[in-house]
Amino acid sequence: MDKNFVFESERLRFRRWKESDKENFALMNSDSEVMKFFPKKLSKQESDSMIERFEKHSDEKGYGIWAVERKEDDAFIGFIGLLEINFEVDFQFKTEIGWRLDKKYWKKGYAVEGAKACLDYAFAELKLNEVYSFTASSNFPSETVMKRIGMAKVKEFDHPKLAPNSPLRRHVLYKIEKPQEEAARI
Repeated sequence: MDKNFVFESERLRFRRWKESDKENFALMNSDSEVMKFFPKKLSKQESDSMIERFEKHSDEKGYGIWAVERKEDDAFIGFIGLLEINFEVDFQFKTEIGWRLDKKYWKKGYAVEGAKACLDYAFAELKLNEVYSFTASSNFPSETVMKRIGMAKVKEFDHPKLAPNSPLRRHVLYKIEKPQEEAARI
């Protein structure tokens, strides 16, 4: 495997971000369907800043939100990865798994495949004991991915960074723990 890649799954490669990802990422973040469950669409500058934050997190923590490409054609399809939760909630400083894919790649099983590969990496390589995920309670597609990768619902909460009147404020929180056979080998 190329040294730029962190790991791979059957159809996907996970890697650090490249300059050439910026345009496609900005287009994806400006799409109202892709950003339906987020407070707003992002500008090119906001998208570039997000990549910078992801890369800084990777440099500091040794893991992060990775750019994902399809093996068959090297197409950038979006991101899937791990991030430390840094806002004020009772699960602050835990690790979350998240994803955002370009709508051209929806309904092909990439989010589930990629998230499972990230969880394998989190438990086997990073030695994490648990991983969280959260989304707006109306985001049924992401909640379905959480269920399909083996996560269990913990609770609902109001996202502290969203306005009290935001229709996206109510969130669901899911969690998965390291599989017992994996924990027993350590």
